[in-house]
Amino acid sequence: MSLAATLWRWGTRAAAPLLPLHLRRRAARGKEIADRLAERRGEAAARPPGRLLWLHAASVGETLSVLPVLQALAGRAPDLTLLVTTGTVTAATLLGQRLEPAVAARVIHRFVPLDVPGWAARFLAGWQPDAAVFVESELWPNLLAEARARRIPLVLLNARLSARSARRWRWARGLGRELAGAFDLVLAQSEADAARLRALGARTVRCLGNLKDAAPPLPVDQAALARLRAAVAGRPVFLAASTHPGEEALVVEAHRALAAAHPGLLTIIVPRHPERGPAVAAEAAGAAGATGLTLARRGAGEQPGPETALYVADTLGELGLFYRLADLCLVGGSLVPHGGQNPLEPARLCCPILLGPHTWNFAEPVARLLAAGGARRVEGPDPAAALAAAVADVLSNPGCGQAMAEAATAAVAPEAGLPGQVAEALLQLLPDAGPDAGPDAGPGSGRPAFALRLGRNGPGTRKPGGALFEG
Repeated sequence: MSLAATLWRWGTRAAAPLLPLHLRRRAARGKEIADRLAERRGEAAARPPGRLLWLHAASVGETLSVLPVLQALAGRAPDLTLLVTTGTVTAATLLGQRLEPAVAARVIHRFVPLDVPGWAARFLAGWQPDAAVFVESELWPNLLAEARARRIPLVLLNARLSARSARRWRWARGLGRELAGAFDLVLAQSEADAARLRALGARTVRCLGNLKDAAPPLPVDQAALARLRAAVAGRPVFLAASTHPGEEALVVEAHRALAAAHPGLLTIIVPRHPERGPAVAAEAAGAAGATGLTLARRGAGEQPGPETALYVADTLGELGLFYRLADLCLVGGSLVPHGGQNPLEPARLCCPILLGPHTWNFAEPVARLLAAGGARRVEGPDPAAALAAAVADVLSNPGCGQAMAEAATAAVAPEAGLPGQVAEALLQLLPDAGPDAGPDAGPGSGRPAFALRLGRNGPGTRKPGGALFEG
């Protein structure tokens, strides 16, 4: 175990007595569910008989990307139970909303335990997964160390390692090799990610494609869409989607610059984290009040009226509604150095896309969209002025917006077979269902697990230790 992993292990043990208070405070702010805090301590296991695959999807993006894989797994392995952990309440809510009923019956959700050695051990002892899959890049050293000690096959799914992060790892090559080598299988998002992960020390790396490319279009409540279309009929609509702190003020400033030349303009702001809605609305109202702009907030049950200039849409799971309503959108997290949110979602819904300069989280799809003409960069010394100019250009040239939308949609044609390929790869890690692996079969029935079948890590040969790296 590396020095960094050892320090983390002892540090989390020392912090453990303070974490229940931390969790209660988070619950008071709506960031945890008070009745389910035991799950954060690794408790509340209820392992069913038969085979069980554990998938950890930290937040909303990872959860949405893995939904088609859950469906493919359920269709291919009728005996398999799927344990899905998330780290946020928002992701848990979306999981419940988006799963088809037949798949939902096979899925058990838990909140991932905090990375305390004893809590991680309790979680794994209770669930005894036949394999563990971590989606993208949120990895916890103690949880992985406990999994490896139990010889549970580990997979990093839809893995990404940006060039920026890879450069950082040059300063800690030894630790990087330990981290990347924790996994029996890495399925990278792109060949560039795969190359960087191999250079870091990943042992078995494959690139089947990016699961975000295979996601279906975001859903919509057709009745809600009809109501909003009637409310804003004839008005130009600009959407700032999945915004982060610092971006809303720039969007309001851009709206003020646009309003005179584009009468009736409605700007919709969808904060990435809905709980920020009241604060975003207060900030926007303060900035807009001096110029007489009116504001409404969806989280308060308000609809945009004829005089509404700014609409804060602080609800969960409605981006599909607003992408369908808007004439163009800014994908948030890109005007500030966050790395950008997912541009594939508006592209699938034929919405012209604007992007700030900070898009490293989605470098490959952004490059694809820019090359195809489906997206446009917004950058310059004055971000608000640059944003206003780009919005004005698209709104003033309907043909330009239509061409961008068509180019974006064509550039992200879904990889329909990818979830099935990923499901097949994951099923290879599991024990055979076997004649005894019905509803009464116990944990671990069937053939030996993947790592043992490969003959690389027999009993006593796996190095204890964890992995933690940011993609």
